[in-house]
Amino acid sequence: MTTFNRRTFGLGVGVAAASLAASPGLAAAKPRRRAFDETTLWDADVDPLVNYHVHGLAVLPDDTILAATEGRHEVCDAGPRDLVMRRSHDRGDSWTPTQTLVASVDGQSWGNPAFVVDRTTGAVFLFYMLSVQLPENTTCSGDSGEMYVMSSVDGGRTWGEPRSLAGIFDHFPYDWALHGPGPGHGIQLDDGRLLLNCAHRRVIVGNTVEQRFYGVSTLYSDDHGATWQAGGEVPVSVPYPINEARLVQRADGTVLVNGRSAAGGNRQRIVAVSTDGGLTWSPPRQDGATGTFNAVDASLLRYPGDRMLFSRPDSPVRTNMTVSVSYDDAHSFRYHKVINEGRSYYSELGHLSDGTILLLYGCDGDIPSFPRRVAICRFSLEWLTGGRDGAQGPLLHERLVDLGVGGRAAGGALASIADPVARRGNRVEFTPDAVGAYVEYTVDIAAAADYEFLLRYFRSAAGGLVTVTVDGERLRTAVLDTTAERADGYDVAVLGTVRLLPGAHTVRFTASGTGRGGGTLVSLDALSLITAPYPADVREEVLVDNDELGYQVVAGTWSAGTGVAGYRGSNYRSAPAGTGERSVRWRLVVPHDGDYEVQASHTADPNRASNAPFTVTHAGGTTVVRVDQRVAGTPEPRGGSWVSLGTYRMTEGLTTISLSNDANGVVIADAVRLLRR
Repeated sequence: MTTFNRRTFGLGVGVAAASLAASPGLAAAKPRRRAFDETTLWDADVDPLVNYHVHGLAVLPDDTILAATEGRHEVCDAGPRDLVMRRSHDRGDSWTPTQTLVASVDGQSWGNPAFVVDRTTGAVFLFYMLSVQLPENTTCSGDSGEMYVMSSVDGGRTWGEPRSLAGIFDHFPYDWALHGPGPGHGIQLDDGRLLLNCAHRRVIVGNTVEQRFYGVSTLYSDDHGATWQAGGEVPVSVPYPINEARLVQRADGTVLVNGRSAAGGNRQRIVAVSTDGGLTWSPPRQDGATGTFNAVDASLLRYPGDRMLFSRPDSPVRTNMTVSVSYDDAHSFRYHKVINEGRSYYSELGHLSDGTILLLYGCDGDIPSFPRRVAICRFSLEWLTGGRDGAQGPLLHERLVDLGVGGRAAGGALASIADPVARRGNRVEFTPDAVGAYVEYTVDIAAAADYEFLLRYFRSAAGGLVTVTVDGERLRTAVLDTTAERADGYDVAVLGTVRLLPGAHTVRFTASGTGRGGGTLVSLDALSLITAPYPADVREEVLVDNDELGYQVVAGTWSAGTGVAGYRGSNYRSAPAGTGERSVRWRLVVPHDGDYEVQASHTADPNRASNAPFTVTHAGGTTVVRVDQRVAGTPEPRGGSWVSLGTYRMTEGLTTISLSNDANGVVIADAVRLLRR
């Protein structure tokens, strides 16, 4: 069964036209191409199967592109699924009709396509899984999954016989039954090793989520795919389990795994590192470099020029497909571009030999977890960064200050903590004796310049507030809460830019209060001093949703709901009209003294209160603002329906916004935020 369907959508045409008009040099390039274009590869409204979801992408040494996906006969992860593929021999200008690589027979459920390309031999390997449900399983997920691999030596035109990899993971001590490759793609290391990540778990039947032991391990081949062996597993974390992931090799040769949380929800990513090519892995850590977004399969790709690219739906739900670029081996991401504000799902990145970036992703439709169509985009690095990176490079220089060594403490104790996920292999923990205790570092500057300060720090359950100063002056973001959101791990913050003259300068980290988890510990990794002609993309927003760190039920019961659209994240909370006996509050961190607009999100409905009372705490005291929640606010691609509570002078540190049910209708507690003015 084959279908050919190729479209270019208005988004690509409009963006391309604007970019070409602004950059005449692009129009003269040969061959002439739009700065951005998008082609639909599968569309459930046109193509024969019900749904197309979970993708693999490969770019061969001759720039042949292979795109694979699950062709689903039902909208279900364990229903009948084919593995289908389309191929482009002209760098994405045209595509072959859909080819069924593995067909579902008698309801077979084939899934998780993942390519590995051997750039030495030109061979390409396709890994996939046969998912099977136990009879008593009433969910839409399989219990067990057996892995297979097949290969092609003619650019994907024909494929060899499948090989079963049954039993290859049996030695792991977790009683794993389901083994899913990738999805997406594996990598080839600098020494030629082929490496692929695989996701695992126990059966659904009889096991709670915690008892399923979600985890990730690797497969590798050192003989160009003739044989495959199991590498090591990322140590299993029950409270914050890793699932679908990607691998990249960093400039220093280490391998990074970056994966989603298996628990779902609005989460940060999980990372671990390997120094032996995937044979052993560090303990996993939560990582905030890519932000917090829906727990979904996302793509990470090493790109020429020591860059990393990352794609994901940058939203608590599956919307707002965004691609970002890193210049420090994925420890932080500097520039971001929204590709599609609408429904966005799994994604997969690749690049051609001329640097053209490919993004394969699911999009559109009305089903929260499954796309209507699968599209592939092509664009340049220059387009992605808005001209801030391209043929001349980003013109960026980073001076890294290792905070794991060289600190001087006053009023507390310092301890060095070995951690392979830290930038230099260790971080420092500062246990203050009291508020005002500090640890400081001397930084020698050779040349006068405007330096952007980027801090990588550790968040833990015992984390506290920390205030950062340079030569006694606060930067634009001066105060951080180092309390962990759900699990220990690393986060990054752009602190601001300061003019430094040659000589010695003092950077001080002061324990300035108790964090929102009740702790006072300060743990630091590295400080980057960056010079660049363009600033980093920073969203100057402090936001707390109703199921995140900082939200508290103060009194009474607030029920979770999803019945009315317009909320941010996974739900909203509600309370019936009353006299104030039910109340909640949000505690937010004000990064610096200044003016902030306070906004709240709610879902609008005729039964809502016309006078929901929000109390805003600010530098001048408190102000009560009554909100008509029968009227919708302004929606955003990243979620929420927002109304303004006014602009206030705020004092750095923790502030509070509260809400009670002293109102004439149902009161909605969703999310609040501060926007810097």
